[in-house]
Amino acid sequence: MNKKSLLSLLEQPTAPYREGLVIQWIKNELNRIQVPFFQDSTGNIIMGVASEQEYRILLGQNEKEPVRVFIAHMDHPGFHGVKWKNKQTLEVKWFGGSPRKHLVGSRVWISNPAGQVYDGILSSATLDKKKTHLSKGTVKIKENCSEHKAPTLFGGFGFRKAVWEKSGIVYTKAADDLVGCFVAIETAKKAAKLQSRKFIGILTRAEEVGFVGCIAHFELGWLKTAKRPLVVVSLETSRTLPGALVGKGPVVRLGDRAGVFSGPAIEVLSQIAQKKLPKKFQKRVMDGGTCEATVAVVNQVPAVGISIPLGNYHNQGFEGGPDCRGPEGPAPEFVSLSDIKGMLVLCEELLKDDLPWEDPWSERRKQLLSYLEEGKDLLVFS
Repeated sequence: MNKKSLLSLLEQPTAPYREGLVIQWIKNELNRIQVPFFQDSTGNIIMGVASEQEYRILLGQNEKEPVRVFIAHMDHPGFHGVKWKNKQTLEVKWFGGSPRKHLVGSRVWISNPAGQVYDGILSSATLDKKKTHLSKGTVKIKENCSEHKAPTLFGGFGFRKAVWEKSGIVYTKAADDLVGCFVAIETAKKAAKLQSRKFIGILTRAEEVGFVGCIAHFELGWLKTAKRPLVVVSLETSRTLPGALVGKGPVVRLGDRAGVFSGPAIEVLSQIAQKKLPKKFQKRVMDGGTCEATVAVVNQVPAVGISIPLGNYHNQGFEGGPDCRGPEGPAPEFVSLSDIKGMLVLCEELLKDDLPWEDPWSERRKQLLSYLEEGKDLLVFS
């Protein structure tokens, strides 16, 4: 695992609809590691093929092996500038989930499109009508950056650094879902070295506000009309839950808040995890939120998910720790490096040929029939 690359990606400013700096970083990285890619009409990055034509050819092949479509998203909840109240006070609008308490006086970062980052303080905050997340507020910026038009600026909650590591735990302004993007990129690199013709990676925009980029990609019709079998693999960084704890391994995600995923795909992934990560993986429905596997399922494409357990989901101080302003107040997200390594193992194994996608339960059926064989004589009764 290239930890230096991971930490560099986590430093990049991002917010819904403001993923430009992450996109540029990823483009540079894909060029460096020689992974082909292109962007669709929404700005999502498609890895593993260099053009729409190559994508369509891959999906149109008469092959038994399914294309593994790994999906992660490039945004994280944050705000957009709306207008200047004065030279150092910016009115902002929030997009996505957020802390609900201890907001006023909390530290924020503000970026322009070129990546110049300024420090600020949230000087006022208004929650949405249901009191579930931040809706709008004002930001007092320490430096005068009013030469930038307000709508070009964006930001989020800030901490001592954009990213830092301690004892195998990475703390950051935004792990969700830049960690998933990192794993997808590393898997793309592996697929390119193998010259795999069964890998596609999709890094999407505006997931935090309703899967906007992912939905737009499905609406292009390329995946819906594929002749070759498909399996979508959602790579997420998901809220910790009982049975899905930081440092206990990646999570085989059985479903999300919206529903369960595809049974055969779950069984294939479960068998891989049991073989390659015995006692080092977790398995449960991750119903603390929803993910892009649901977009695939409702479009009738088989899907499964792998999650990295995420401390302080959406910068909410559920688990506390360094720089946390209090329960449900702003706090850095955190993840375990060992969990990320485990996710990389699962993704690499999913690229292998001859996995039992069509019938992963054949061995289990034999086991069940053995129970019948052992007990059939006892079924006789007078």
